[in-house]
Amino acid sequence: MSRDKERLEGVYAPFGGVSPLVLISLVIAMVALLSVCVLKLRGAVHGEGSGIGTASLMAIDQNAINDVTTSEHQLEYYTPENLSVSNNELETDDPVVVEEDTQWIEAWDDEYLVFDGKVMRKKGVLRMKVTAYSPDAQSCGKWADGITASGKSVETNGGMLVAADTRMLPFGTVLTVPGYNDGDPVQVLDRGGKIKGHRLDVLYPTHKRALKWGVQNLDVAVWEHVD
Repeated sequence: MSRDKERLEGVYAPFGGVSPLVLISLVIAMVALLSVCVLKLRGAVHGEGSGIGTASLMAIDQNAINDVTTSEHQLEYYTPENLSVSNNELETDDPVVVEEDTQWIEAWDDEYLVFDGKVMRKKGVLRMKVTAYSPDAQSCGKWADGITASGKSVETNGGMLVAADTRMLPFGTVLTVPGYNDGDPVQVLDRGGKIKGHRLDVLYPTHKRALKWGVQNLDVAVWEHVD
């Protein structure tokens, strides 16, 4: 018995008096615990077999959805700074564009106009000696009946009309006379015994106003209908 006891004590001695079975049990328990930890770690990463993993994935997915929603909102409503226009820029005209448009309009007005609803273009310019007359007896004598030589009333076109040499400027010819009728077009609707060649008589309602016009040498534009 004493030898068997010594043999057993010799086996226990290296383990500090701890039974090998106990040590083996501890190792197995540690391995099992380690396995459980590994499984939980996999579940956290892949969302398998663990509520923690699933919750993590849900949190990640929700964050991704929020990011996408925010990005779409910014793309839809975001205006780049280099495309923004201030109120001052909107109120300020581009000088180049305005200048070009103005030149075009002036050229159009100089070459074309609308009279009696019809578009007309400038045919030419005549240098003429322009006087004035009135429809009363002081200017027209016994022919002061309110009717022009063309058969039109002296009130035609608001009383703004001219007398000309109809051999050169027939009845109905459209003219613009600087300083008369605000530069708007008028028609040749009358003629006179002294109005020959490059002579023109503009009509005013009174003799006094006609005398105020005096005698002027002007460049008179002649207009024709656009076909």
